[in-house]
Amino acid sequence: MSPSAPFLLRAEGIGKVFGGSRGLPFVAASARVRAVDGVSFAMQPGETLAVVGESGCGKSTLARLLLRLIEPSEGRVHFDGQDLEALSQEALRQFRRHAQMVFQDPFGSLSPRRTVFQTLAEPLQTFGLAQPGKALREQVADLMRQVGLPASVMDRYPRQFSGGQRQRIGIARAIATGPRLIVADEPVSALDVSIQAQIVNLLQDLQERNGFSCLFIAHDLAVVRHIADRVMVMYLGRVVEIGPRRAVYEAPHHPYTQALLSAVPRPDPGAARRRIVLGGDVPSPSRIPPGCAFHTRCPLARDICRQERPALREMPGGQQAACHFAGPNPIPV
Repeated sequence: MSPSAPFLLRAEGIGKVFGGSRGLPFVAASARVRAVDGVSFAMQPGETLAVVGESGCGKSTLARLLLRLIEPSEGRVHFDGQDLEALSQEALRQFRRHAQMVFQDPFGSLSPRRTVFQTLAEPLQTFGLAQPGKALREQVADLMRQVGLPASVMDRYPRQFSGGQRQRIGIARAIATGPRLIVADEPVSALDVSIQAQIVNLLQDLQERNGFSCLFIAHDLAVVRHIADRVMVMYLGRVVEIGPRRAVYEAPHHPYTQALLSAVPRPDPGAARRRIVLGGDVPSPSRIPPGCAFHTRCPLARDICRQERPALREMPGGQQAACHFAGPNPIPV
């Protein structure tokens, strides 16, 4: 990997359509689902970028596109200056070592037939990082200690652990190869609230110690505020706002971002606030409205919103927003 690349990860107009292909133009448009639509952004080394939005907005699909677990319908993804689509099989294999994923479901992401030792030893062996004999067990023991688990339980099976402990095992597997990027796909949404903070703090501690970048996917904006350097808000597969965490939380410019933030619970029940309730339902990804996809629910919508898709443009505060009428707090929050 080239050390001179200005960004660790860069997506350029990445998109994914399910149910059709470039070679099958006759497939009905109604059968095609545009899960990700022209997403562009870049990440710096050591940065945490949070991706937020309602269920079905394309967050998890985007994560898989970035790691080339699925192929994009359009656009390019560059990792450390290299186009992932142009990589040879061996180069792609090496990319896997440098980019790992923590999955949402700590129960389904671990094989029930493998012990913890076998699960954590596999990536070490696959990439030639394993040491022979007892040294390999010590490597696995060190990984377990890093995520707060005793080495004495490495010969147990996933069914013998709680959900939080399984997620710690999943994180240990992700850091085993010394990755430069970890994609965490809603890693705490399936856990009890009492455990979520522990897992978030663990990821932060590991990131500080190991220096990897983290793409953190979530729908809980309270968690995002705790962990992110920047926040990217998605709606129907499109980026509607992106910027530094503080700027997005304190002065959101897009009406959708404002509505999401207005729903975040606050610890002070007496604090003045206005909850923004959006009308209507989220449109189907197979029938995305023309113009701005959010116009069917937006209180600021005008004729131009129904006709012209807004591009991301620079806003005061350092963020970008895709709205014809975006501005600092156009709706009081």
